[in-house]
Amino acid sequence: MEGSSNNRERRRYPRVFIDLPAAYRDANDSCLRGAIVVNASEGGFLIESTRDIPVGTELSITVLFPKGYRLTDFKAVAEIVWQEPYSKEDLKGNQYWKGYQYGLEFIQIFGEDRWKLNLLISGRFESEKNPPSQSYQP
Repeated sequence: MEGSSNNRERRRYPRVFIDLPAAYRDANDSCLRGAIVVNASEGGFLIESTRDIPVGTELSITVLFPKGYRLTDFKAVAEIVWQEPYSKEDLKGNQYWKGYQYGLEFIQIFGEDRWKLNLLISGRFESEKNPPSQSYQP
């Protein structure tokens, strides 16, 4: 990818590659939609979805992930800052998925969910310690 070293230099937060299911909804749509979180950082997510959503849209997003033998989640409000058409192919070059990738920037994450995100990004989400309960707004 051309210019990828420039992208790395521009990032404020390092990215962690993950593959987690997410549900989201925007203010103009009462329907809950599905997506996959491809990577995460303290500042936002890269998600994939089949729905075409305009840049600037605010999403309420919930990400599910395993914690031991159970599922837990964290919630955030994020804004779409970029969108790009995207497709996936199998090893033979046959397209099997077509949709969009979105860059999301966090607008609001509450304290407990910020704590969960930081532990998930660092790979240390085995702690049962009680999280802080305060609001975070970047």
